[in-house]
Amino acid sequence: MKAVFERLSPRQRSYAAAAGIALVSLGAGYGLSMLGGGSDGGDAAADTGCEEVLYWYDPMVPDQRFDEPGKSPFMDMQLVPKCAGGDAQAGEGVSIDSALVQNFGIRTAEAEYGVLEPETTVTGTLAYNGSEVAIVQPRAGGYVQRTYGHAPQDLIARGAPIVDLLVPEWGGAQQEFLAVAATGDAALTNAARQRLRLLGMPEGVISSVARSGRPESTITVTAPQSGAITSLGVRPGMTVMAGQSLAEISGYSSIWLEAAVPEALAGSARVGQPVSATLTAFPGERFAGRIIAILPSAQEASRTITVRAAMPNPGLRLKPGMFAQVMIAPERREALLIPSEAVIRTGERTLVMISQEGGGYRPAEVRIGREAGGRTEVLAGLAEGEEVVTSGQFLLDSEASLAGIDVRPIDDAPTTGGEKETQADADEPRTYRATGTIERITARSITLRHGPVEALEWPAMTMGFATEGPAQVRGFQRGDRVTFTFVQASTGPRIVSIRKTGQ
Repeated sequence: MKAVFERLSPRQRSYAAAAGIALVSLGAGYGLSMLGGGSDGGDAAADTGCEEVLYWYDPMVPDQRFDEPGKSPFMDMQLVPKCAGGDAQAGEGVSIDSALVQNFGIRTAEAEYGVLEPETTVTGTLAYNGSEVAIVQPRAGGYVQRTYGHAPQDLIARGAPIVDLLVPEWGGAQQEFLAVAATGDAALTNAARQRLRLLGMPEGVISSVARSGRPESTITVTAPQSGAITSLGVRPGMTVMAGQSLAEISGYSSIWLEAAVPEALAGSARVGQPVSATLTAFPGERFAGRIIAILPSAQEASRTITVRAAMPNPGLRLKPGMFAQVMIAPERREALLIPSEAVIRTGERTLVMISQEGGGYRPAEVRIGREAGGRTEVLAGLAEGEEVVTSGQFLLDSEASLAGIDVRPIDDAPTTGGEKETQADADEPRTYRATGTIERITARSITLRHGPVEALEWPAMTMGFATEGPAQVRGFQRGDRVTFTFVQASTGPRIVSIRKTGQ
């Protein structure tokens, strides 16, 4: 063939090459046409392995559906077919072959009732009991004759002397009183005695003058209560005026613990809630107390609220200013709980994947509450005994979204757990009994210094209780020893009954 080609003239050689190229092109075109004729649009479903294709989609943009195969307009990839048939129909659930459940790592857990106790740990400091502060003031002006060597932050007992004052104006008034008393005129004597009271003279001094018949112009000012001298404004040689503050005494037999609680946890604190504290000064010991107030303003710099608790201080071991780690125990209540890892947060709503009785998995919307210890409280949307997916739920949720499976609304949840909740709601709150002494009475509350309440693990303390109104505490007064019963209401402890001891 090569020899024949070489014997041709140059013109003949060019003609032969052109003819060869034409023959090759003709053969290639015929082959391509035959290949295309063997695969048409009607066989597309067979090539995908589906008996029927519902639609085509891009896995990266699953919400967009296409009627025909082709290249994705979003990504550099071919569209994927969605096959009809099987158990994964919209509204029924996502079906996974049992052989693939283990491969996908799908695990489930049962929703069940339990007690969730998310203990809150915050920092706090000890402080003087602000309700046990006494201001020492003279009733009359005079001169400091003697002080007793006290200094700020000294401990002082009730009745201990603080300062001796010479009050010159008392001398003349006492002489007049003695002169009138000598006349035997009772009316004039009572009038003179009343004048001494108006001058600020204590009744004990007046009686002493009347018995001895001698004027007493010097008075010893004493401490009205035990505690620490937090302020001292008297020194030898001073001249003082009536009503001038000589000292401030703060008691701390019951001490305050003020804890800074973040705003996000403010809802977990309430009046009457028990707290415990640990201090570096006493390692291994826990000190119990109870919240008596939640201050109304937040700290702008730290975005915290201040929670005030009262703690007994036997032996005055706890000192104001000490730093403490505070554990606020939550209210014990039973709730429907699921593992926290089962919760899917989409931003707009909260979902879980539930296992259906007939097989498959379906998304369900839930409303959740507190979370602690790896468990989450479900407030609505789930029933006791339902199985939720704890591993592989995001894969199932994506598949459910692709299949167009409707999310079960909160209102469509079974009510199998409602009987237990109804019974719990119907139970009457427990009543507790204690004895104590009345410290203060208002129209809607009463403050009691009561003993320990073992059922609640309360130590002896002073705290306020709500009342049912003025009629409930009519006839009682400060200092009365009482026996009372109370309940732990959602707003704090409330008096149910109260009577004087011995009645």
